[in-house]
Amino acid sequence: MKAEEHDWQAFVDLIERVLADEDLLPQVVAAVRSHVQESATLPVSDITGHTRVLLTAAARALAGRRAPTEAELTVVEQLAVTRARQGIPIDVVLGSVRISERAIWARARELSEAAGIPAERVLDARELYDDWADAVRARLIRAHREAPRQHDGWDRDAESMRRLLEGGSAAALAAAERGFTSGTGFWVLVTRPGDPASATALRRLTEGRSTEGGGRGLAAVVDDTLVAVVAGRPAFGSGGAGQVVGIAGPVVAEELGLAHRLAAATVPAAEVSGLSGPVHISAVAPAVALLSRTDLAAALTAHHRSGHAQLGPAAGAVARTVRAWLEADRDAASVARTLYVHENTVRNRVQRFSTVTGIDPHSTFGGITAWWLCHAWTVDAGA
Repeated sequence: MKAEEHDWQAFVDLIERVLADEDLLPQVVAAVRSHVQESATLPVSDITGHTRVLLTAAARALAGRRAPTEAELTVVEQLAVTRARQGIPIDVVLGSVRISERAIWARARELSEAAGIPAERVLDARELYDDWADAVRARLIRAHREAPRQHDGWDRDAESMRRLLEGGSAAALAAAERGFTSGTGFWVLVTRPGDPASATALRRLTEGRSTEGGGRGLAAVVDDTLVAVVAGRPAFGSGGAGQVVGIAGPVVAEELGLAHRLAAATVPAAEVSGLSGPVHISAVAPAVALLSRTDLAAALTAHHRSGHAQLGPAAGAVARTVRAWLEADRDAASVARTLYVHENTVRNRVQRFSTVTGIDPHSTFGGITAWWLCHAWTVDAGA
């Protein structure tokens, strides 16, 4: 059994080497374009991306000795939808897949024989692949049949971004389809749309002009935010972007969903912290942690409802003053100048807040609690 396991792992490693061959994919794409007339009009990058993602998914299935996952089949469906929208018949799609299969397996058999891998292991792998391919073809046919044929505003970039931000296998396959490779990991950047400087900075990043190693990326509008995923550490020029650009990373492709949530949470945290330009999640992690727990904020404000009532109409002014005082490192003189009040007014408001809430804002955790409560009060009041 150990020998069989060793032979299987050796074959899986061989398949990985085949897929990593820089010459193989262009040869496969050239063969598809040469033998399938309908494919000749498609961009090379389009065929390359879809070929790469199918080969990557197949390699993952062989390595795990399993059937295709739902994430992989979802990617297959998108391939079918893309080809249907391009007016490519399903028999042409399947023909292109068969050409790719023949090229891969011809190279694999050639190398496995030279590597001394037993023929029965190659046969086992081919049988497993055939089972995987049957499920993939069935999903291709069904999705192609059900796909609308007209162009109805479908955006390939937005669809790719959606899959990247799903994380897991879907993100890994989407990254492979777009040809994104990064030895330093992937980074996610989020900003509010509308600022030309931020949009320009993100566009330069996705074009590989401002990333470590020149790694390219993708940008799209997601839930009213401008999101970019780039391969390689982002580098902004002097001055960076005009408004906050939340950044998270580096992560592997499978963790892009988590990175997106962190980058998105960085934007409001940086704004309340008075920061601008590019801001990594690590710079505002405490603020992100506080602002993301609205349930705990609600519990905190509920617990101090009586204190808020005791402050009456002055609650808003007290909350703004205490928050400004904490954000100014407890410098009463600085806050007094900012709010156009006397220093004693600042000190009196801080003391009054402490009296009605029982919170000591001079202590470490008391300061954190006081800032959080005052932020919640000012947000509730619309200040």
